[in-house]
Amino acid sequence: MNPRDVVDDLLEISVIGSFSRIGPAIRRRLFGWRPPPAGAFTGRTVAVTGPTSGLGLESATTFAALGARVVLIGRDAGRLDRLADELAAMHGEHRFPVVVADLGSLAAARAAAARIVATEERLDVLVDNAGAMFPDRTDTADGIEASLAVLAVGPFVLTAGLLPLLRATRAARVIAVTSGGMYAQRLDLDDLQSRRGPYSGPRAYARAKRAQVVLVREWSRRLAGSGITFSAMHPGWVDTPGIAASLPGFHGLMQPLLRNPADGVDTIVWLATKPDPNETDGRLHLDRRVRPFDRLPATRQTPAERRRLWELVVGLAGGLDPAL
Repeated sequence: MNPRDVVDDLLEISVIGSFSRIGPAIRRRLFGWRPPPAGAFTGRTVAVTGPTSGLGLESATTFAALGARVVLIGRDAGRLDRLADELAAMHGEHRFPVVVADLGSLAAARAAAARIVATEERLDVLVDNAGAMFPDRTDTADGIEASLAVLAVGPFVLTAGLLPLLRATRAARVIAVTSGGMYAQRLDLDDLQSRRGPYSGPRAYARAKRAQVVLVREWSRRLAGSGITFSAMHPGWVDTPGIAASLPGFHGLMQPLLRNPADGVDTIVWLATKPDPNETDGRLHLDRRVRPFDRLPATRQTPAERRRLWELVVGLAGGLDPAL
């Protein structure tokens, strides 16, 4: 085995060495990471969900600096408008359209997709980043547990609605931003909405993130040959406002080792600019490397279970299968 791969594997096994700021610091030197060339996204369009803070903000800012037209999708119109204006002032042109949508609402997700399809000429990359953690169990207006709605069903509806534009764009890519917490959770397909037993916000969040990753594999399988690639990435442990607010104990304990947002989004940008996206299709990545979907055998979903999850989400989303 290549010595560099041995070092990488040891980091991965250690978990802390891999997920913390230590991981990118070592891997950047180990594998000679190079940044994308200036203007790499000039003439291309990227849509980012949840772009006003944390990883979404860093993603939007990075793609804007690379020349992209960046569609900003979020639920707070005021914050979106301020970000669009700041990016326009920074780059001397306004190529940052705002789409107001709460992905916890199926109607809002559909409307957002319809607006983007109607107003954009192309969509090269969709970054599925928006997320939220809820301390108490809450159902949305659609009757879906809020974590599952925001992290899995809403993005599913958005992606489905954007398929015509993605198909019309050469080598379009959908990139889902997941979380390390999903490694510790197995989906209970008979209790997908966390109705049984005491509710835990972090557990519901992690399960919804696992559903998101399972759906990435199904999107890839079902739309093979469509010209669209689907991949997932784990950003590692990143110092973001969301982590500080939702997991204050973890944030306080691990803050000296947390990654900065730039390291967190590096793999998003790498996936978006990689010349051959087929190498990453249907796979999970951390620090520019393919990683296993499962760390614990008990959390693994079988192909039949992955198919069943797709069918359940199609039902929650309104019953129309976008892969047919």
